[in-house]
Amino acid sequence: MTGDRAFVDIAVDVARFVKDKTYTLDLSIRDDLREVSKTVDIDGPHTAVTLEVEHPKLWWTHDLGEPHLYEITATLYADGQPVDRQCFRFGIRTLEVQQSDENGNPRFTFVLNGVKLFAKGANWIPVDSLIASAPDSRYHRLIEMAKAANMNMLRVWGGGIYEKDVFYETCDRLGILVWQDFMFACALYPDYNRNFMENVRKEITLTVKRLRNHPSLAIWCGNNENDWIYEVMKSSGEIAHPFYGEKIYHELIPALLEELDPTRLYWPSSPYGGNDHNSRDYGDSHNWQVWHGNVEPRKFGEPQRVDYSVSGVSFKNYKKDTAKFVSEFGMHAASNRYTLRKYIPENEFYWGSEEMAYRNKDAHHPKGLLLMEGYTGVPKNIDEYLAYSMLTQAEGLKYGVEHYRRNKPNTSGALIWQLNDCWPGTSWSLIDYHLLPKASYYYAKKFFHPLLLNIDHDPGQPVKVWVVNDRLAEYEDEIELAVYDFSGETVFSKRWTVRVPANAAAQIDEVPEAVALTGRDPREVFMVLRSTKGQANENYYYFRDHKDMRFPVPRLTVAVDRENRKVTVQTDVFARMVTIELDSDQLIFEDNFFDLMPGVSKTVRIDQADGRALPWETLRVTAVGSEPARMTFVEGC
Repeated sequence: MTGDRAFVDIAVDVARFVKDKTYTLDLSIRDDLREVSKTVDIDGPHTAVTLEVEHPKLWWTHDLGEPHLYEITATLYADGQPVDRQCFRFGIRTLEVQQSDENGNPRFTFVLNGVKLFAKGANWIPVDSLIASAPDSRYHRLIEMAKAANMNMLRVWGGGIYEKDVFYETCDRLGILVWQDFMFACALYPDYNRNFMENVRKEITLTVKRLRNHPSLAIWCGNNENDWIYEVMKSSGEIAHPFYGEKIYHELIPALLEELDPTRLYWPSSPYGGNDHNSRDYGDSHNWQVWHGNVEPRKFGEPQRVDYSVSGVSFKNYKKDTAKFVSEFGMHAASNRYTLRKYIPENEFYWGSEEMAYRNKDAHHPKGLLLMEGYTGVPKNIDEYLAYSMLTQAEGLKYGVEHYRRNKPNTSGALIWQLNDCWPGTSWSLIDYHLLPKASYYYAKKFFHPLLLNIDHDPGQPVKVWVVNDRLAEYEDEIELAVYDFSGETVFSKRWTVRVPANAAAQIDEVPEAVALTGRDPREVFMVLRSTKGQANENYYYFRDHKDMRFPVPRLTVAVDRENRKVTVQTDVFARMVTIELDSDQLIFEDNFFDLMPGVSKTVRIDQADGRALPWETLRVTAVGSEPARMTFVEGC
């Protein structure tokens, strides 16, 4: 792009089987407002054409603007008769990755149309273990859910597949950037074998040509964790052989991209950069200190130490992370009850059964126990396991993402491992195999919101009030920090008038913990940070970990409006993580897994993605520690 003009370069390949004809090509670019066209003569197999678009309408991620798409049509004529036609949609935009700021400080920031963005999203894995069985609607639904959760980037993980066209077309249309790994992950590859390398050359060439026209495609990445794992294993003395595959990522792929797509950054591996491929100082990183217990930081040549303990795997370690861009981090949670019951025999559906263990997608099952032990306490039955694993994952990811977002612009991205699942069980996913969101998904809708009111607090320390504004306009508001006891009585409150610049994070104030508690037991009160004008989501916080809190046992009442597909929930005392369940797949809840104050009613609309009737007879509403709610069915309004 130059000023207010965009130059669209078009490469045309034509195979002419009849030579004694005159071939011409009509090219046009159009949207709802304009059309630019050109006719050229075809003299050989390859033709390059440039079309100029004045005052182009740019493609943006959905959180910054409109993901505007143009349509390009190429029609080939032989002696004036149309013989072939190609048509596809594309976007006009600029995109770069800034690797140092104006002062020379290391960064890893995606800059879209001149705007520095914080990449918010998740890793994408194959949508099913049997890929061909997945309909396009599964792709549409998952990517729409990512957008609804305020995500603006998905990373196609290198251990999966180069996705179907529908994936990239949907990301183009919905305004979601794609970090694209090449399909080399967690393994060695025979780069000494000539036939294998020729096969890789064809794979890369075909993939780049197929995907390079998508405006959503933001970056090419050579592999997932291969450079990091090899260096760690060699430093630990586990291996002594060469880095098989190195020629693929550091020679073959960059040479091909220089020819086929020089417009995008090529990143050799993920993670990569610094004095440790998983450095916090440069490039991108994978935070597996949480969950796996990796001890960070380390440097080249040092063994990877592991702290396999409650404190070692705790999500509280996220706050130590100063990474520039976190492209993987996460923790397990169970699938929803409906999904598990569908595949686990009734006599095995209990906490600790062999079948439940079989459906745990990690080789070291105690990691999840250690995380729950540190936050919720160890579950005693299946109901507690479902609740505690989801709550730990949700609160842990919230803790991490809010820290990373407060750290902008030093940190410029947080991509959770992982969005979706290809199998029913316990895994890192936010959405389970039957497209039922876990608690962490509903949390993500709030902690990824462009306007984030949040609190940074450790026991005994001041309550620090923060605002993160990812929008391109200044944020002006009045915000309130309120502390309540479990009966709903106000213990403390304070308000601030705030003005936060566009695309910035700011600490507003801090309140000493003793002042906020005003003599109350920290285990018997909670905090709410809110916009008094309703411009941002309310955010709930607790002075102590869940296992140390003295939550009351709530009595929930629910009014069910079947005609309008709504449920209204009320409680007599504070209710932690109100959970609405129905025996159906692909349910769309307006909200779920939410905290509820006494005296406040919450109405939630429920839909089914395929439009099927809801099985109201299976409705179950609970909170942590409560009995199922009492239901009242009402006539629709």
